[in-house]
Amino acid sequence: MDHRTKRVAIVGAGTSGLAACKHLLPRGFRPVVFEAGASIGGQWTRTLASTRLQSPHVAYRFSDFPWPYSVDWYPRHDQVVDYLAAYARHFAVEERVRFRSKVLAAEYVGDAEATSAGWERWNGNGDAFGDGSGAWRLTVRHDDSGTTQVYEFDFLILCIGRFSGVPNIPAFPPGGGPDVFRGRVIHSMELSDMDDADAAALVKGRRVVVVGSGKSAYDIVAECAEANGVEQPCTMVCRSPRWLLHHTNVWGKVNIGYLYLNRFAELMVRRPGSGVASNLLATLLAPLGWLISKLTEAYYKKEIPMEEHGMSPDHRLARSFSSCLIGMLPERFYDMVKEGSIVIKKSRSSFTFCDDGLVLDGGAGERVPAELVILATGFRGDEKLRNMFASRLVRELVAGSPDTAVPLYRECVHPRIPQMAVIGYSESATNIHTCEMMAKWVARLLDGAFRLPPVRRMEENVAEWGRYMRRSGGAEHFRRSCLGGVSIWYNDQLCRDMGCDRWRKKGLLAEWFQPYGAVDYADIR
Repeated sequence: MDHRTKRVAIVGAGTSGLAACKHLLPRGFRPVVFEAGASIGGQWTRTLASTRLQSPHVAYRFSDFPWPYSVDWYPRHDQVVDYLAAYARHFAVEERVRFRSKVLAAEYVGDAEATSAGWERWNGNGDAFGDGSGAWRLTVRHDDSGTTQVYEFDFLILCIGRFSGVPNIPAFPPGGGPDVFRGRVIHSMELSDMDDADAAALVKGRRVVVVGSGKSAYDIVAECAEANGVEQPCTMVCRSPRWLLHHTNVWGKVNIGYLYLNRFAELMVRRPGSGVASNLLATLLAPLGWLISKLTEAYYKKEIPMEEHGMSPDHRLARSFSSCLIGMLPERFYDMVKEGSIVIKKSRSSFTFCDDGLVLDGGAGERVPAELVILATGFRGDEKLRNMFASRLVRELVAGSPDTAVPLYRECVHPRIPQMAVIGYSESATNIHTCEMMAKWVARLLDGAFRLPPVRRMEENVAEWGRYMRRSGGAEHFRRSCLGGVSIWYNDQLCRDMGCDRWRKKGLLAEWFQPYGAVDYADIR
């Protein structure tokens, strides 16, 4: 079977979609990329005016495409979009993209849904395209022409991300929801979708309350405070503060990557599938891991006045890395708290609405007046993934249950869904690097470089990684599918499948103690 004649569809032209297309092209495939927006960049084209990268540009990059020398150390969102667009042009990806083309539904055409329960190997034979009898039927709305068309493809790659599309809206008791509030309530997604001028006009001169404790909440609060100052302070309502750092260098000299993002650091983690000896070593090294975390936390608590304002997290810094809940503070955030343009309110439990604002602590606490409430409460990535599919069975399978992590083998392939891969659903410290490694793995899978193991082994592996996600992310965050604490180990598994050497550094000390990054894998094409 000549794989290169096969029709491949990619949904999404963000970082993962671009990487998927780029690595398929040299192998002779001619994928079609459907992008709902008008330009390349995905989520980066729909964000706040002040948004910047959470990582220095040297850490957030494709392995074979450096940033221009003139870029900021923490690039602005428009610089990220320019970088992605330049990547797409350089590798002839842009010409494969159909812009303003939204995939409304994906439906598998074939008998695999009826027989997958009896598979011994994925797709029946372990090959990316199975026996060639099945296909994915995509219904696509083309906004430029105003038409809706149906296409068929032999393989489907979903690169739709998880931080957009379906907002996570808290549930409220009767009489305590947004309908009783006289002001306006929006989700952060709606604010990010606005033009910068419209977003600025919306918050200007209003009493704004932002609900949330993640990075987007901090960014929105900082923008509102810059716009309104102490005359109309912005209130931030949060329940569980997170670790947001002012700098990635600890004690002014040591990059935090040397503490958490190298092979030695991962020896302190019970890595999924690593064996009894590795788990025993992780147990023996646990006190060292605790000491590193405590010393690092003490440094940041000294440098950042989080304790003074009641924003000290109740979980370890290491947990933030392993659950992908770490970020960078907006500039002058605590200065604005001190001057009074930001007011922080803690709510021990949920909140409710009243006619002129919010009531904290489940409706029994302090009233917080507001004219505009912005819910920075995250997204339902699992629902976004489910909503792609027409089949009820596939919708039930693809994102798992509320009690499990999303069940993807190698975080890419569902053992029971044929001829489909997902890239970019899982998180890491630098998502672009993880997306690129997934794209390389999927491209080799489609090219026949390797076959997947029996379905039973895939499902056992998925379950083991799911248990790790629950240990590392906790009951509240395990469905984020974060690879932050084991990203090198995860890449080791991909390298083994692809037949590549997993040891990427020169020298024993560098291999164990230097942080790993995209450039270390540049020769894997």
